[in-house]
Amino acid sequence: METDETPRVLPFQLQFDKPVASQVKLAEWNPEKDLLAMVTEDSKILLHRFNWQRLWTISPGRCITSLCWRPDGKAIAVGLEDGTISLHDVENGKLLRSLKSHTVAVMYLNWEEDGQVTRDDSISNSNYEDRTSRFFPPAPRVPRMPGLVPGDTGFMDDSEDSFRELSNSSYQRFNILCSGDKDGSICFSIFGIFPIGKINIHKLSIPTPFANEEATYRLLNASISKVALSKDLCHLIVMCSGELNQDEVESPERKLCIHGLHGLHCLLLDTSIFWKRKNELHQVAQQASNIEDLIEVIRTSLSIMSKQWSDAMHTFHEKFDSLSSLIIDHGLDSSPQEEFLSLLGGARTSPPVHQFLVNSLGELGVKRVSKVVCGAGKELQNIVLDHLQPAAEIIVFRMGELRGLSRWRTRFKGIGLDETLIDNATEKSGMLLVQVERFMRVLSSVVQQFSNFFNWLLKCIKLLMQEPSDQLLPYNSELLVIFLKFLYDQDPIKPFLEPSEVDIETDMETLQRVRELVHFGGFSDCGYLRRTLAEEFQQMESSFKEAFLMPFTTISCKILCKGVLPLFALPSSPASMSLSLPMSVTYYKVCILFDSSATMFSLFLLKDGSTTLSPYQTREHGFIDYISFQIPGDSSSDIANCIGISRGFMHSLSNSTEESNLEAILLSVPDGYHCVDLSLYKEGQIVLLLNETTAASESSGESCMMIVQANDLPFVSISRSTFIDLWNLNQLKDSVRYLQLENEKVRIIPHSVVAPLAVSASRGVACVFAARKRALVYILDEDEDNVSDTE
Repeated sequence: METDETPRVLPFQLQFDKPVASQVKLAEWNPEKDLLAMVTEDSKILLHRFNWQRLWTISPGRCITSLCWRPDGKAIAVGLEDGTISLHDVENGKLLRSLKSHTVAVMYLNWEEDGQVTRDDSISNSNYEDRTSRFFPPAPRVPRMPGLVPGDTGFMDDSEDSFRELSNSSYQRFNILCSGDKDGSICFSIFGIFPIGKINIHKLSIPTPFANEEATYRLLNASISKVALSKDLCHLIVMCSGELNQDEVESPERKLCIHGLHGLHCLLLDTSIFWKRKNELHQVAQQASNIEDLIEVIRTSLSIMSKQWSDAMHTFHEKFDSLSSLIIDHGLDSSPQEEFLSLLGGARTSPPVHQFLVNSLGELGVKRVSKVVCGAGKELQNIVLDHLQPAAEIIVFRMGELRGLSRWRTRFKGIGLDETLIDNATEKSGMLLVQVERFMRVLSSVVQQFSNFFNWLLKCIKLLMQEPSDQLLPYNSELLVIFLKFLYDQDPIKPFLEPSEVDIETDMETLQRVRELVHFGGFSDCGYLRRTLAEEFQQMESSFKEAFLMPFTTISCKILCKGVLPLFALPSSPASMSLSLPMSVTYYKVCILFDSSATMFSLFLLKDGSTTLSPYQTREHGFIDYISFQIPGDSSSDIANCIGISRGFMHSLSNSTEESNLEAILLSVPDGYHCVDLSLYKEGQIVLLLNETTAASESSGESCMMIVQANDLPFVSISRSTFIDLWNLNQLKDSVRYLQLENEKVRIIPHSVVAPLAVSASRGVACVFAARKRALVYILDEDEDNVSDTE
C-alpha cells in the first residue's frame, strides 16, 4: 500500500501536450530520426520533429488510407483510396514517385529491409555498383512542360537529388514494400519502386497442418487487417477476417468438420524467394527501375515535343492560311505555293501576294512566325540532345547489362529473367536509338528549310516596300523550291511525334540494304524504317513490360501459404467485415539453439544470449514473431475484453518435429476499461492504450497507458493438432492473466483517447491522441535521460 513517505513515481514522463488542428487517424515515427508523420481526418500529412516543430504539410488531394516509412527513414510511402502508392521525400514532402499497384484503396503498408547482416555485407553491396556512371554522365531528368510549377510532373526539381537517390539502389540494403488493399490483394515492390509480385488471399491454397491429410482450405469474403514481412524477408504474416472453408475438390472421406469458420485468422506466407534470390533480384530491380525512370523521361519528352511543334505549326498556318482566301477573293485559281514560285522566278507579283506580304503579314509578322517555328525546332533539338537521346542511350546500355544477366541461366532463370524476351527488348531499345538519330536529321533539315523560307520572305517584303535589304541573311533558291513543293502544306515532323500508325515512305533500295544487313548482325525487324519515333517508343515500352512481367509472374507463383492460425470467431455479418480491431505484428531478434542429440531447437530473445552451450548445441541468430490483438466483447463470453498474444507462429510451421513452438496467452483488460490501441515495443514489451468504459461521452473521462513485459508472461503451448478444427484461443480461457492497474507500469491520462497509438522503439517514446484534438508525447524508458526539447 502506498504511503506519504513512499510516494509512487509516475512510470512515464509527459514531454509535450500540444493541440492539433484536426483529429489524427494515422501516425508513424521515423525509424531513424526524431520525426513523427501524422495523417489528419481531412487527409493532410504533417511531419513534426520530436519538439513538435512542424517541418512540412502536404495534401495529396485524395483520401489517405495508410502510411509507412522506408527502413532508412529517407522516404515515406502513402497509400491512397484509389489504389495509388505515393513516395514522398522526408526533407520537404515533395512527391518522388507514384505507383498504381492496386485498383482499390491501399489499407496497409509494410516496408522491411534485409535484416540478415553478414560479414560480407559491405562486399556484397559492391556487386550492385552502377557501372553506368563509368560511361555516361548523370541520367537526364524529366523535362518540364512549359507553364508547370515544380512537382506537377510528379518528379523533383533539377536542383534536388532526392529522386536520384531514391532510384539509385546501388548502395541500399535490399528491401521490400508490401501493400494490401481492401479486396485482399497484396503487392510487393523492391525498393518501393519496382513491382516484383502480387497475390490475393482469396486465391491462396491453405494447407492443413496434418502430415497424413491432403485437404486444403480457402478464405472466403476475407478482408486484410494487417500485413507484416519478417526482417529476414522469408515470411509474411497476414491478419485477416473471413470465412475459412475446405476446398470442394477434396474427397469427402478426407474432409474435416470445417465449414464456415468465420472470424479472425492469421496466415503465414512463404516469401523466402526474396531472401534466397535477393542478390539476383537486387541487380534486376536496379537496372529495371532505372530503365522505367528513363522511359518516363522519353515519354514526357515526346509529349512536350509534340505539343511545342503543334503550337508552332498552328501559328504558322494561322498566318499563312489567309493567303488562300486572298487568292480566291481576287478570282484566281492558283495555290499559294504557285504564287510564291512565280514570285521566286522573277515574274510580276500578283495582287493577293503583294497584299498578303505588305499588309497582312509584314516584316514584323514574318519575324514573329520565324521566331516561333525556328525556336520550336531548336527547342525540340535541345530536348532530344539533353533528355531523349541520353535516356535512349542509357537504356540501351542497361538492357545490355540485363541481357548479360539473362544468359546466366543458373542464377537468373529461376526469377523469371527470360533471355528471349530480354533480347527482344534490347533490340527494340536499339531501334529507338536509330529512330532518334533519324528524327534529328529530319528535324534539322526542316528547321533549315523553314529558316531559308522566312529569310526569302523578308527580302521580298523589303523589295516590295522599296527598302534596302543588304543586311538580310541570304537564302538558297533550291531549298526554297523544295520547301514550297513538299513542306509548305505538309508537316514531316508531326508524324514522328504522334503514336498513331503512319506509314513513312522509304525507298525500296534502302529497305533491301537493311534486309541484307540482317545477315551481318543487324536488326531482325526491318519494318522499323516505316515506323515513327513515337510508334517505336510504344513498341519498346511494350517489349519492356512483357520482359519485366515475367519476373513479376514467376515470383508471384512462388509466394505460397504455409498455414493458418484461426484466432477467434466473429459474427458472419457485413459489420464484422469492417470491424477495426487493435492489433500488431512484430519480429524480435532471437537466438535459435539447435540440439543435435535431441533433434529439436529452442528460441530465446537476444538479451539472454549469455546462455552456456553444451557440446551438442549450436546457436544461430533469427527472428521470432509476436502477434497481439484485441478480442472484441461479442466474440466469446469467456474471453471477452481480452488481449491475445501469440509467438512462434512461423517457427511452429517450420519445425518438422511433432513438438510445436507456438505459444499464446490471454490478458484480461482491467475492469472498467477497454483497449483503444496497442503496439508491440522493444524486447518483447507491449504498450496498451485503455479508455474508461464508463465515460459519458467519447471525449470525456480518463484513460491510461500500460506497458506489459510480454516475454515474461506465462505463455501456454498450443498443440499443432488443433490448428484447424478448434478456435485456438478457447484453449486459454482457463489460464487468463488478469491485468491490474496497481501491479503494472501505468500512466493515467486525464483525457479520453482515440487511436492511433504511435510508439517509437528506437527513441523510447509514445504519442497519444486525445479525443479533444490534443497530442501527448510520453517517454517510455525510465532509465533514459530527459529528451531535449530542441533538435
